[in-house]
Amino acid sequence: MADIDFETIYHLYFRDVYQFVYSLSRNEALSEEVTQETFFKALKSIDSFKGNCKLSVWLCQIAKNTYFAHLDKQKRYAPEPEDAVASVGNPEEALLKTDETMRIHRALRKLKEPYKEVFTLRVFGELSFAQIGGLFEKSEGWARVTFYRAKQKIQELLKEGS
Repeated sequence: MADIDFETIYHLYFRDVYQFVYSLSRNEALSEEVTQETFFKALKSIDSFKGNCKLSVWLCQIAKNTYFAHLDKQKRYAPEPEDAVASVGNPEEALLKTDETMRIHRALRKLKEPYKEVFTLRVFGELSFAQIGGLFEKSEGWARVTFYRAKQKIQELLKEGS
């Protein structure tokens, strides 16, 4: 990474990371804050970037983890909704329920890559299968199959009572 300076990385990828975080949060101020924190964390750990994936994927992974850490922190201080009903049917529908969302995030953390990343990009990032396949330099079909398997694994974890 020595051949490109961090300011260039920031200018090249800020918009992409911001849009990714905004797709997760739907909140401009929070997206700005998480994106700034993402680049701060990336600057501190740029030496750990091994080049196994695109730099944008690495940055979005940091952003996703930063955003979820923010959600976890907020969850600790927010009162529990009384009408939260558990449903292990369809993970996408379950995301609409706050309590269920946290259960899915906990299950998601237990998934291995690339299932975790593909599920996150599809559900939270609202990326198409073609876009996800492109990020991983794989086919659209690969993205579809990986997403389907990730959903199955999450459903199994939810049934186990993750």
